[in-house]
Amino acid sequence: MAASHSPRGAKFVGSFVHQLDEKGRLALPASYRREAADQRFMVIQAYAPALALYPEVAWLEVEERLRDLVARNPEARMYALSVLSSVVDVVPDAQGRILIPARLQELAELNGQVLLVGAIDRVELWNPGRFEEEVAAQAGRFEQFAPQIFR
Repeated sequence: MAASHSPRGAKFVGSFVHQLDEKGRLALPASYRREAADQRFMVIQAYAPALALYPEVAWLEVEERLRDLVARNPEARMYALSVLSSVVDVVPDAQGRILIPARLQELAELNGQVLLVGAIDRVELWNPGRFEEEVAAQAGRFEQFAPQIFR
C-alpha cells in the first residue's frame, strides 16, 4: 500500500509480484501508479542485481547529486557517464504498463515473475528468487538496524 502524496514526491512502499509479458512489459501496481500519476520513470541498474525505477521527480534529485559529484570530483566523470548510459526513460501506457528493455531484463535476471518492492522514493524490480536469497544472506544483520528506525 502506498502512502499519500507529499511535497517531496511519491512514496512507494509494499511489494507486489507481477508477470513480465512476452513483449517485456510490466504492469505497475495501482497504488504505485497513483503515487506517480502522469510521471515518466527512469529505469537503471544502480545496484545489482535489481533494477531501480525512479519517478521523474525523484530522478531529478539523482541527476543533481551526479552533477555535484562530478563538480567536486572530476575523476567521477566516467562513473557518471557509465551510470547515465544505461538509463532508460519509460512512460506507462494506458494500462499502466512499462517496457523493460531486454538488456535490463537480462542484467536483473527478470524472466517471468517480477517482484516490485517499494523503496520510498523509487521502486526496485527484482527476480523474486534473487530477492529471497539476498534477504536470507543478510538477515542476521537486520536486528542492528531496527532500533535506529522504529522506536
